[in-house]
Amino acid sequence: MTENNYFEEPQPDYEKAETDLLLEGLRRSYTERFHLMASLMKMTLMFEKAEVKHKPLPKK
Repeated sequence: MTENNYFEEPQPDYEKAETDLLLEGLRRSYTERFHLMASLMKMTLMFEKAEVKHKPLPKK
């Protein structure tokens, strides 16, 4: 195997991805922003009220 046969993955461009997300957010209407924020608030409340209960395994 020679050194020229390896595969090199392209480096991710995080700055461009962040800019794209910001521009996409600015293109949304106020109604879309409201619905998104409302769903996030509902999920936050649901997770705050959630309880994790442990049920021991039955003995054999």
